Amino acid sequence: MSQPTRILLQTTIPPTADDWSIGRFDLLRAYLAGLTGADGRPAFQVTARDRDPPGAPDSVLSALDESDFDQLWLFAVDVGDGLTPEDCAGVSKFRARGGGLMVTRDHMDLGSSVCTLGGVGLAHHFHSTNPEPDEVRRRPDDTETPQILWPNYHSGANGDFQAVTPVGPRHPVLSDPEGPNGVIAHLPSHPHEGAVGKPPADDTARVIATGVSQATGATFNLAVAFEPSADGGPALASPPSTISPTTTGTRAWARRASSPSRRATPCCARPRAWRRRGAMCGTWPCGWPGGRWTRRWGSAPPAPFFIIPAKAGMMG
Repeated sequence: MSQPTRILLQTTIPPTADDWSIGRFDLLRAYLAGLTGADGRPAFQVTARDRDPPGAPDSVLSALDESDFDQLWLFAVDVGDGLTPEDCAGVSKFRARGGGLMVTRDHMDLGSSVCTLGGVGLAHHFHSTNPEPDEVRRRPDDTETPQILWPNYHSGANGDFQAVTPVGPRHPVLSDPEGPNGVIAHLPSHPHEGAVGKPPADDTARVIATGVSQATGATFNLAVAFEPSADGGPALASPPSTISPTTTGTRAWARRASSPSRRATPCCARPRAWRRRGAMCGTWPCGWPGGRWTRRWGSAPPAPFFIIPAKAGMMG
């Protein structure tokens, strides 16, 4: 009998009213928990929580390597103080023992505590910490929200969609049997995406998808994947709109992260899986009336997986 993959969905802030606390991701939790395997049994066992109050190590993250979780989906929505050294050590040892890790954050400096994470943390670029190496990119891309500084790539308006360009060999998380050439072609858009890139010294990492700014025409990275190696399990670094609770990629990642040798069985990422217009799925209301996604396919798009950090609470 197959055992469900154990996933921890966790934010880097304590429960906070009117912010990106874990309750904002309830539809994502419910979606993952509702998926079943070929035997009809639940495919995933999902735990969703916020971090403990700041000022001390988080009781779960700091001992994550000792837990029975298979994957950590970390939503970094803090302003730099969301992870303690003990938390980072626990997460690093968790990945070293083969755990799967997905780290997502927001624009500018939102979620910048992830820079203290070894490996995957170096794939995230912020305004004040670990900025993009190309100085030409250290300038505002989205100018409609001047209070939000770079990185803030404008992939489109909330409720619209953006075209996705796969990079290199097709990565399993981009698989879509109903998409052009079997690859995801569109994702929800966001007016100010964060920035990610391949850490220069990490040969296990590569950019797997890019998008294009609708404001400047600049190309920017949407996802960086880390292949499993002797040093650790698979990982994914992304800005806001890369992952959606109803896209093929979410399920493919969830399956592959815990068992790199097992091919993912992607689910349909087409409109019939997109529902609950106006419901919060972890970032923005799905299918805003009149949005291009809605007009094009006649149904609501999936909300950006978080957001994702690139869109956390105060993020616009």
